[in-house]
Amino acid sequence: MTPLLRKPFGSHGKVHEITAVSAGWRYVGFALYRLRDGETVSEATGGNEVMIVLVEGKAAINAAGQDWGILGERMDVFEKTPPHCLYVPNGEHWTAQARTDCTIAVCSAPGKGGHPARRIGPDGISLTERGKGTNTRYINTIAMENEDYCDSLLVTEVFTPAGHWSSYPSHRHDEDDFPRITYLEETYYHRLHPADGFGIQRVYTDDGTLDETMAVSNHDVVLVPRGHHPCGAPHGFEMYYLNVMAGPLRKWRFVPDPAVEWIIQRDA
Repeated sequence: MTPLLRKPFGSHGKVHEITAVSAGWRYVGFALYRLRDGETVSEATGGNEVMIVLVEGKAAINAAGQDWGILGERMDVFEKTPPHCLYVPNGEHWTAQARTDCTIAVCSAPGKGGHPARRIGPDGISLTERGKGTNTRYINTIAMENEDYCDSLLVTEVFTPAGHWSSYPSHRHDEDDFPRITYLEETYYHRLHPADGFGIQRVYTDDGTLDETMAVSNHDVVLVPRGHHPCGAPHGFEMYYLNVMAGPLRKWRFVPDPAVEWIIQRDA
């Protein structure tokens, strides 16, 4: 199996732990907890800033010396309601106690101490339609570059209807040449509805030195170190993913695959 596809360790507790070292890159980390009501998890951020995303369920969270109360509202990610999130800077500590069964994503990247801890969403996050035809998908923007909440992190949720594509037309962000393109590592945390379905993600470079096509299952994570990275949802199965990106510059600038650039021009 390709090292770009990471299967969960199990179905309970900490089921993903992707660090910059284990991914073989420099910036992005991703962890996922699936907790039962009453269970507690606690972590230090160390040199990273983190974005805690309540994917599903509710949890009482203390972080950076503050009690943030009970976060979380949606019980099923496919409700598509805005997520409850908490930004915690580097050099801090956080604790979450599940108040229902819950799924908590921990998105991380190098911190610079430039932003205080803060609650993000559900206010200010609204589901936005993007694309045309079978390229239509729906976005919950948590912290892209217009939201000045983070030092390094770019985080967003995407809902792709059954039979549709997203992260498409294919594009890459793997060179540090702003404003033409920025270098951003990326993870995709996938969910499927119904849960026993599958999706497709391809990661490939223009020269073909990297070309992997993966069948993704519920709770899988895909690493995108470089290259283009489109996703497809088969007929009958809706796809969700949580994107985490980071690099030396907190800007998202990409270059399309020349083979599909005409689609962007046609749909503009």
